[in-house]
Amino acid sequence: MTNKARLPASFRDPAGFLYREGSEIFRQINPAGYDDYYAGINSGLYEKLIDGGWLVSHEEISSYSQDSPPEKIIIKPERIPFISYPYEWSFSQLKDAARLTLKLQKSALEAGLSLKDCSAYNIQFLRGRPVLVDTLSFERYREGEPWTAYRQFCQHFLAPLALMSYVDVRLSQLLRVYIDGIPLDLTSKLLPRRSSLNFGLNMHIHLHARSQERMAEKPIEKDRESRKMQKHQLLGMVENLSSVVEKLGWKPEKTDWVEYESFHNYTSRARDHKTSLVDAYLAQTGSKTAWDLGANTGVFSRIASGKEINTIAFDIDPGAVELNYLRASEEKERNLLPLVLDLANPSPDLGWSLEERDSLLKRGPADTVLALALIHHLAIGNNVPFPQLAEFFARICRWLIIEFVPKSDAQVGRLLQVREDIFTEYNRESFVESFSTYFDLVSEQDIQDSERSLFLFKRIR
Repeated sequence: MTNKARLPASFRDPAGFLYREGSEIFRQINPAGYDDYYAGINSGLYEKLIDGGWLVSHEEISSYSQDSPPEKIIIKPERIPFISYPYEWSFSQLKDAARLTLKLQKSALEAGLSLKDCSAYNIQFLRGRPVLVDTLSFERYREGEPWTAYRQFCQHFLAPLALMSYVDVRLSQLLRVYIDGIPLDLTSKLLPRRSSLNFGLNMHIHLHARSQERMAEKPIEKDRESRKMQKHQLLGMVENLSSVVEKLGWKPEKTDWVEYESFHNYTSRARDHKTSLVDAYLAQTGSKTAWDLGANTGVFSRIASGKEINTIAFDIDPGAVELNYLRASEEKERNLLPLVLDLANPSPDLGWSLEERDSLLKRGPADTVLALALIHHLAIGNNVPFPQLAEFFARICRWLIIEFVPKSDAQVGRLLQVREDIFTEYNRESFVESFSTYFDLVSEQDIQDSERSLFLFKRIR
């Protein structure tokens, strides 16, 4: 007998929900969602969006007739290798997700439907591109009705993009606090005065925020009457939003991490040797998934992704992640997903009952973790002792490719210039001893022309 478990994050839509059966994910469509689902099929919208790579493909599991529908319809959507969240995306990732959402709405309106849900969480990255994963996000368009998801689009996409562009890219982390989207009144207060000179931002953020305050005081029926819109007006709104989104931009500043590849203290010989070791170690693991922690712009991540390994390239610096994503997009890389992550404060469980959005740990483990030029930042920069580091890595991977950087290394010296050296246990022997509690040491190699060493560990089962 198989075990069915409804996904904790899938409970808000009466039209249907996702559930897990064994290792597979399925979507159940309830009678409340039949009419809109049939409309998506009969209009050709689903086929068009799936063929274009805009909507995740699905297989119908249950057989049925639209003339005599069953009690439920079951579909099996294509599996997303790794679920990511908007507060983990770079500026261009969020912008591409916004672009896709507006394209979906335009296509839906042309087919006689409309997006009823513009949650950024319904967008995931598959084979390097954003894709809508919620088949039930569409409803029949009704003439004169306003776009019900307009405010949601502004809160989930336009507000964070505007704040990242005009104020500070790190304000995307407000999406961790406001998982239903950044409130427009807060966005309006945080944006500089000059943003009101942008006609689109003034209309969709500043005036929209004021309108929300006024509408809250109106009777419901009067509010509905004032919001009526014809289809051509909705299409005009979508075009205007697209124009506003396109004009928002952000370029990474020159930070230590963005410039790291230019000033690191590897010689070309050391760099080549390290590259060959990482390549050989990865081949030895036979992995299908990999996480590169502290990936910077993804130089070593691409060794893994080049082996057809689904690779997540995490870094704390939004600029490095932005550059990594732009390169991945330009080169149409299918197995690499760059994401923003502070490893000392990784994404936690969030949402209703702390189950709507999974922590980093719940989305693991990966087959292999790369921790290159990272250990000294965690052990010295963040005061995390080796035993705690070893225990954490054992929770997130089977194989660990990790670089040990001794105190005599110039990069460690930089860290110790601004603090007292209280790290008496920071040495190679303590490192190996701590990690050997959870892992078998498979291989260790000194990197040529360097004081650093590269280790391959396999978790003890």
